[in-house]
Amino acid sequence: MLDELRSLPKVIEHTLIIYLFLIFCFRFLSRRQVSQFTLIELVVIMILGSAVETSMVAGDTSLLAGLVSAGILFICNRLLTFALERWRRARRFLLGGPVVLIQDGHFLLKQLKASGLTEAEVLAAIRERGYASPAELRYAVLEVDGSVGVVPMDKPVYHHRRNTRRSTSGP
Repeated sequence: MLDELRSLPKVIEHTLIIYLFLIFCFRFLSRRQVSQFTLIELVVIMILGSAVETSMVAGDTSLLAGLVSAGILFICNRLLTFALERWRRARRFLLGGPVVLIQDGHFLLKQLKASGLTEAEVLAAIRERGYASPAELRYAVLEVDGSVGVVPMDKPVYHHRRNTRRSTSGP
């Protein structure tokens, strides 16, 4: 039992490192929704658990190490959720922002490539929304959640200015 307790700091350290590594990888390598994952991506996600399990528990396969590792994951997830809700910079860094994929009926190839999507995938997404061609769209936007939003050509676009506080008093 004492040996199990001695290994717990290593379990905590490894779990934190792997959690942050996986968050980083998912943030910078894919913006797709789970429903948009390809078969290969699903296989990779499924084997990730097995690939990192032993490292997370530092080779300690005891019940206590597993419980500590799972607890650390839940705590990290709660803290990350709190940070994303509270700090705009953290949310922007980890989740990114919307990316315009089609503008005025034309694919923006640079953004498409940077997002890891193909024209065929975007075409499938716009067909799901009832549009047959990019020519019908003013914009198609990859949203932060991985979905593709569309603005048809015949709809007006409203540009919002950021609210800035201005002093009402003189200098």
